[in-house]
Amino acid sequence: MDAVYGELNRSNGTDAFGNVLTLAEGPLDLTWHHASTTSEFLGEFFSLRSAAFGLDANEVRHSIGYLVNELLENAIKFRHPGDIRIETSIEDGLFEISVSNLIDVTTAERFRVLLDEITSRDPGELLIERIEANAEDETSSASGLGLLTLMNDYGAKLGWRFAGEEGSGAVRLDTIAALPLT
Repeated sequence: MDAVYGELNRSNGTDAFGNVLTLAEGPLDLTWHHASTTSEFLGEFFSLRSAAFGLDANEVRHSIGYLVNELLENAIKFRHPGDIRIETSIEDGLFEISVSNLIDVTTAERFRVLLDEITSRDPGELLIERIEANAEDETSSASGLGLLTLMNDYGAKLGWRFAGEEGSGAVRLDTIAALPLT
């Protein structure tokens, strides 16, 4: 089940300003509310450092918040029970994030089919096709709209790594994103 899609290269060094968060499995029962709260926190956290890079704090807050929220919503919505680990950093106007969580094998297969299409086509063209299909048929699958928006409108570079977890019936999914803030 091991597979790689998109761009996994990370540019930020070990001295980059960043943090690591874990949304822990437990009595909290992770929901979309946690994605929103976490994305708002990280957007604010990094916007405070944006002046050091000559960036607009409001733009940084919005861009990072949107990216983090989209990735966390997907991680929460499709996750197999377990923690979600979030590693973030900013250096020289480049924000990077890695979201790691478990998904079940069936979900992994469906997602890999979507990624085959997303990573092999122009994101702008595919985004328009998906929006038009969704407008024509409200029951049509709009899968990937958020990821396509990140790639097309925000210039985010995205990558995914799937790795089987022995004996768990689950797959480890690492989603990597690099977002230029300049």
